[in-house]
Parts: sequence; structure tokens; C-alpha cells
Amino acid sequence: MSEDARGVLLAGLFGTPAMDGVFSDRARLQGLLDFEAALARTEARLGVIPAGAAQPIALCCTAQAFDPEVLAEGAAQAGNLAIPLVRELTRQVARTDPAAAGFVHWGATSQDAIDTGLMLQLRAALVLIEGDLERLVAALATLVERERDTVLAGRTWMQQAVPITFGLKVATWLDAVLRHQGRIARLQGNLVLQFGGAAGTLASLGDRGAALAAALAAELGLALPDLPWHTQRDRVVEVATTLGMLVGTLGKIARDVALLMQTEVAEAGEPSAAGRGGSSTMPHKRNPVAAANVLAAALRVPGLVATLLSGMVQEHERGLGGWHAEWEVVPEVCRLSAGALAHSVGVCQGLELDRARMRAHLDLQGGVLMAEAVTMALGARLGRAAAHALLERAVHAANTQGRSLAQILASWPEVTAHLGPAELETVLDPAHYLGASDAFIDAVLARAAAARGAAPQTSPRAQTGSNP
Repeated sequence: MSEDARGVLLAGLFGTPAMDGVFSDRARLQGLLDFEAALARTEARLGVIPAGAAQPIALCCTAQAFDPEVLAEGAAQAGNLAIPLVRELTRQVARTDPAAAGFVHWGATSQDAIDTGLMLQLRAALVLIEGDLERLVAALATLVERERDTVLAGRTWMQQAVPITFGLKVATWLDAVLRHQGRIARLQGNLVLQFGGAAGTLASLGDRGAALAAALAAELGLALPDLPWHTQRDRVVEVATTLGMLVGTLGKIARDVALLMQTEVAEAGEPSAAGRGGSSTMPHKRNPVAAANVLAAALRVPGLVATLLSGMVQEHERGLGGWHAEWEVVPEVCRLSAGALAHSVGVCQGLELDRARMRAHLDLQGGVLMAEAVTMALGARLGRAAAHALLERAVHAANTQGRSLAQILASWPEVTAHLGPAELETVLDPAHYLGASDAFIDAVLARAAAARGAAPQTSPRAQTGSNP
């Protein structure tokens, strides 16, 4: 999408200035021109074109020297941007060195310039993504460590289930983000040169095509593929699908935060600031604005990725339409991913928690979320089925009589015969029913520390295998 079509009014909601810069019209032009300059230098060095032709060509490969509106008009007529760009580049070179102008774009095709330019842009984009991922991992790891003992209700099917800790909840976010971090690091292998000429044979360069491709890849700092990939789009699509999965995880985090911010829950909140999350009519509102932006990206990116997946079905040696569909979609996937990631970093760095409210909600229904814990304790004496049936009756009694589960159980001889007051109190304490939470948290924190090159912090409870 062009800068003019997208505008700037919503730029702060769904993108970042840095990523917008990577995929600006000027950056797109510069990517193509970087290919042309590197091509000329490499060909001159290998004797494919005259040695004196490289410098005049390279000196003209500056995006600021080209009029985007003129190129846009030419692209509409030619079917791609490279054709009018090469034509205009040739004209500019001819003004200073007519002989060198005859060697602009020598042996290449439009798709070579466009695809390689995209690879250069994706390289810059992934650097930005990796930087924000590092910040997100650090923020999440800090939250996990700080809140590993903060007990709250775990929720399944939107209802209270059993106790968990907020540290464990965040650890599940961190665990997924770490996997995405690894996937994105591996995407560097997808950043390869595109250089195949008209139909992927480099026939115009005779027997020097393979050597020139290797030298050109080195010049641009890109990997050298075994052969041109004009209609094999898996590398590009893998970048987009990987970012799509990342945005899906960011959307899950945003959904959790938004649900925790609901008025009736209010256990967590996005960082507060003057004017943030307000309403045009309701002064009391504090809306989850960052979560909304992330969720919007999580809704949009899957459709964009689907477009790229559909576009993989291309014709023969050069595609018709499927390749063209990438030109706006890939930048938009990167842009939305960067925006969602930036919002997520900000939320996780400044997430505000109401720990007292979390604790209070554990008793919201008279403590019935501890029914499973009592079932397990009684099951060792009565058998699982009998204990489950007994607790179903106890929960029903608590709900209908307006009494707590503890009060009901303490008054039933069939319970007190097996669980004394002290043992029953322990069983009903949410902090004593956290299972392997500490071990799980330590495992994720160890991976995060390894990713950051830091020493992991291990909980003493995980070492002893005990709950608080």
C-alpha cells in the first residue's frame, strides 16, 4: 500500500515509524536501485561489462533522484515498477556517461530487481522485529519472575476453574513468544538473492551467469540460492506466515489483558496515562486501546497471509498475478506485525495489576473453585468417583444456601471423618494447589535467560518440589 493511500492519521494505531520507513515508497525504490548498483559493480569487477561503467551507474542509484509520481505512472503502464525505474535510471546515467548507460540492468530481468529489493527490505524489517521481540521477552520474563506467587483464578470456558499464578499465565505467553523468536531468527536463511534473467537460466550472460550470481549475492550480503526462484514463493510466504503466527500470539495476549480489564474483573490494566483509553462521552471509561489495536492486527493478518498462500500457485517460469499480489500484502503484514509487537511491548512493560482483587475473586463463589483439590484429597480415601459425587453435592449446597464451600465441608461428617480442620484448611488454600507451576515457570525462564544470555533464576520451591 502506498504512503498516500494509507495516510498518516491511523499510522500510530497499526504501524510503527521505523517499519513504515522500511516499506516507504522511497525505501522500495532504493531497494531496487541497490540491486542495480550492486549488479553493475559486480559485472564490472568480473569483466562482464566495461570496468568504467559501474561508477556512473552506481552514482545514479539514489532514490531521491527519482520522481515517484512519474514512476507510478510508468508502472501502471508497464505492469511493474522496475521497468520505468530502469528506463529512468538509464536516462540519468546517459546524461553523464552515454556509454555506461548501455550497461544498466545488464542481463537481469524486472523480477530480479523487485524480488531482490524486497529481500533487502525484509532484512531490515526482521531486524526491527527481532529488536522488539527481545524487548518483549525481557518484559515478559520480568513479569513472570515478579508475579510467580501472585495467585488468581485460572479460567476455562470463560469461567473460574482452579487457582493458577499470574506468573504462570504470563509464562505461557513468554513460552510462545520464545518459539516465535526462534522461528524469526531462522528466517534469515530465507533472505536470498533473486537473479535469473528472463526465464531463470541467465542465458544472456553465457557461461558466466552462475559466477556472477555468487558474486552479486556476496555484494548484497544475501544468501545464494541453488537456482532462481521466480515462481517458487515459499521463502517470502514463510516470512509472512511466521509473522502471522506471531501476531496470533500477540492477539491472545491482548485478549487476556482485555478480559482482565473488564469492569467486573478489573484484575489488570494497560499502563495508565493522561488521555489514554478515554471515551468521548463517558469520563469514567478506561478502554484497552493497545489491546484493541493488537486484536485488529490479529484479525487482519490471517487474511493477508491467506492471499500470499493462494498466490503461490503460479504459472510456469514467471507468474501472472500471484507475484503481483505480494507487492502490497507483504509490506502490510510486516507493518501490522510491527505495530502489534510495539503495542504489546508497551503493555507488558507497564502492565498494572490489582493483586488484592485477584485474591478476592478466588472467593467469589464461596471458594468452590477449590472443589477439585478437595476431590483429590478425599479421593485418596474414598475413591475418585465417590469423592467427585460428594463434592458435587457440596458445591450445590454452597451455591443454594449462600454458604462457603469451607463451611459446608466442615459441617459434613463424611468429610471431617477423613479431613481434619487443619488438613481441610490447607486443602482449601488456593496457594497450596498450584501443582508444577514453579517447575514450569523455571523452565520457561531458563529458556528466556538463555535467549538473552543471562543467568536463569530458579525458585527454591521448584528445587524442593513443594507448593507454598
